[in-house]
Amino acid sequence: MSIRIVLADDHKMILAALRSMLEKEIDIDVVGEAGDGAALLEVVARTTPDVAVVDIGMPGMNGVEATRRLLAGRPRLKVIALSAYDDKRFVLEMLNAGAKGYLVKASAGDELPRAIRAIAQGRTYLCPEVAGAIVEAARDKTSPAGNSAVHLGRREREVLALLAEGKSSSEIAARMHIAASTVEVHRRNIMRKLDLHSVAELTKYAIREGLTSP
Repeated sequence: MSIRIVLADDHKMILAALRSMLEKEIDIDVVGEAGDGAALLEVVARTTPDVAVVDIGMPGMNGVEATRRLLAGRPRLKVIALSAYDDKRFVLEMLNAGAKGYLVKASAGDELPRAIRAIAQGRTYLCPEVAGAIVEAARDKTSPAGNSAVHLGRREREVLALLAEGKSSSEIAARMHIAASTVEVHRRNIMRKLDLHSVAELTKYAIREGLTSP
C-alpha cells in the first residue's frame, strides 16, 4: 500500500520539484498540495494523508502552528518539517509541535523519500545537519541561552510575543479574548520558567528567540 503524502510550501517551484521527485517512488503517492497553513488544514481534511511534509516559513499560519493544529485533530498523522534552516530553535519548535522528522531543503532531494518511509513506520528522522543542532541544544540546555521558547505553551508564547510588542495586560487580554488576570498568570509563569524578572528581560528574550516574528 502506498504512503499518502500532502506537500505544503509557499514556493510553487519547490512544490513542483518535490512532487516530481516523489512521483518516481512507487510506494509514495502525493495526494495534495498547499501553499500556506490554512490551505494545508483544508487539504489534509479532504485527502486524509499518512504524512504531511510541511514548510516552516509559510505566510499567515506558519508551519509550527499548522503542525500543532493538524495533530490536535489527527494525532495519527505524521509530519515532516522542511526548512531552509537548521537553526536549533526552529528544529526544537517543530519537534515540540509534534513533527517526527526534520529536513533542510538542501538535502530534501536525497533524503525526503527515506524520511517519509521512516516516519511512516513510526520512527523519527533527522537529517545530519539537524541532528547536530539537537546535540548542540542538549549541550546548551543548562545555560541561560538554553532556556528555549519550546518550554513555553502556545498561549504563553502568544503572551510573550505581545509583551515584547509593548502591549499592556489589558490589551493582550482583548487581543486573545481572555481575562487580564489570566494574562498576568501567564506572565508570571513565563518569568518563572525562564528565570527572568522583568518585562524588559522578557522583551529581550522574545526578540533574541525570534518570537516577535511569527
